[in-house]
Amino acid sequence: MNLNLSGHHLDITPAIREHVVSKLGKIKKHFDNVLDVTVILSVDKLEQKAEATVHISGKTIFVECQDANLYVAIDELIEKLDRQVLKHKEKNTARRHDDSGKIVEAE
Repeated sequence: MNLNLSGHHLDITPAIREHVVSKLGKIKKHFDNVLDVTVILSVDKLEQKAEATVHISGKTIFVECQDANLYVAIDELIEKLDRQVLKHKEKNTARRHDDSGKIVEAE
């Protein structure tokens, strides 16, 4: 998994980088086919904003969150991202074929 972490009007400290990497481990635990993750952290006056673009096999997922606290925004971002990745994984699992070659629908 390639991680590209950048900041707009914000310096990425080692503590912020470690927080993002540790939280992204949750996404990787649920879905191994994550190819590329781009996270942009920015500051606008009183709002902290976190955006993430995740490239997985066959799909690109974009999520953004805003909060007064940057760490809370990152946590909410990862929660939203996790829900979307799990939803994509469930859709792919529901479309798998059985041994006879027919498509198996999830119930």
